Amino acid sequence: MNIIEIIAKKRDKKELDKNEIEYFIKEYTNGNITDYQAAALVMAIYLNGMNDDEITNLTLAMAHSGEMLDLSIFGKNVVDKHSTGGVGDKVTLILAPIIATFGIPVAKMSGRGLGFTGGTIDKLESIPGYNTGISTNDFINNVKDIGISLIGQTLNLAPADKKLYALRDSISCTDSIPLIASSIMSKKIAAGANKIVLDVTCGSGAFMKKYEEAQKLANTMNRIGKLAGKETVCVMTNMEEPLGYAVGNNLEVIEAVKFLKGDMIQDVKEVVLELGAYMIKLAGLGDNIEENKERILEKIIDGEAYNKFLQLVENQGGDISYLEDTDKFEKSKYILEVKAEKEGYISSLNARKVGELSGAIGAGRVRKEDKIDETVGIVLAKKVADFVKVGEVLAYIHVNDERLGKYALNELQNTYQISKEKIEKTKTILGVIV
Repeated sequence: MNIIEIIAKKRDKKELDKNEIEYFIKEYTNGNITDYQAAALVMAIYLNGMNDDEITNLTLAMAHSGEMLDLSIFGKNVVDKHSTGGVGDKVTLILAPIIATFGIPVAKMSGRGLGFTGGTIDKLESIPGYNTGISTNDFINNVKDIGISLIGQTLNLAPADKKLYALRDSISCTDSIPLIASSIMSKKIAAGANKIVLDVTCGSGAFMKKYEEAQKLANTMNRIGKLAGKETVCVMTNMEEPLGYAVGNNLEVIEAVKFLKGDMIQDVKEVVLELGAYMIKLAGLGDNIEENKERILEKIIDGEAYNKFLQLVENQGGDISYLEDTDKFEKSKYILEVKAEKEGYISSLNARKVGELSGAIGAGRVRKEDKIDETVGIVLAKKVADFVKVGEVLAYIHVNDERLGKYALNELQNTYQISKEKIEKTKTILGVIV
């Protein structure tokens, strides 16, 4: 067996078997297959596709290319949640403590933000003292003790995926369903859960811009999950505009805390309830989705979910006084108002553009080593379908560099599209694939 024969086989639109895929992943991860050879195979996959068996074998090979987190000590129903990425997505901060209140173990490794999308770990680290870098043993013990722990990726999970992702980016092969699906699922499988709920975002602020593409990705990941023995549900959500109002690290934490205290923004609420209801179902604690949503609301209303979040933060060194009084969070030097220049209904608010502007003023990073500013970002005052008058505030830009702030103000003003015609609010939940 050699890489040249494998490249030729996929070039000729033939199916790769399990051994060939495992050989490629192992030897490429070890450095025995060159980047240019791997690029040739990736391009052949991009052009000719893969069937379900090939994608599943690729997923499992990548998952087993590094360390595997063993969560079997928590039983047969360890449920993980993952989003394919978006803008203003603070769902994990809200949903993780809610799920933990049901006695479902929450052992979650999350990532940092890169490009126009934010990262859960950056948001958690904006809480003074919160430690996302604890050891794997402490991580497991925290889940044993209080039922929840949220940390960064301390293990070397799916290193083959990291290499292939960088390679795909360099040869313009990122938008391949087999390669995207195997990338996402390999990390989820390596992270130890045996049941997975995926938030597959769709729209300008998502990887998949069109509904049909997102549906195809969701169907593929769902089939991979089943073939890999991991029960999987895909919830398709709208990311045409940012989720919620806040975009930026401690700004999103503040919004998440307010949500857990009962101030629930509608689109965030719909996503949290839908994902949470299916997590409860996969954990074997209730098959009725609407009843599960009501149970989640009860956990918020009675304060149990908020108290679990306090417990999580305190247990990992965070100063919970910032959650008890969110005014304590450090604020940016300037808060600039973006005002409407004409009257009408908001017809469009491009999520990606908002995310890029938030990143440009310091809330995000272009490279992994870039430092972020935890205090800056954008807080929307108006969203799609809202009516505005001339001079009314559309959004607030929180910034520490006045020059960057003025640039973002002008750009965001142009990002808001206003129409005289009344606009209907678009659906947040676009579909569910079980």
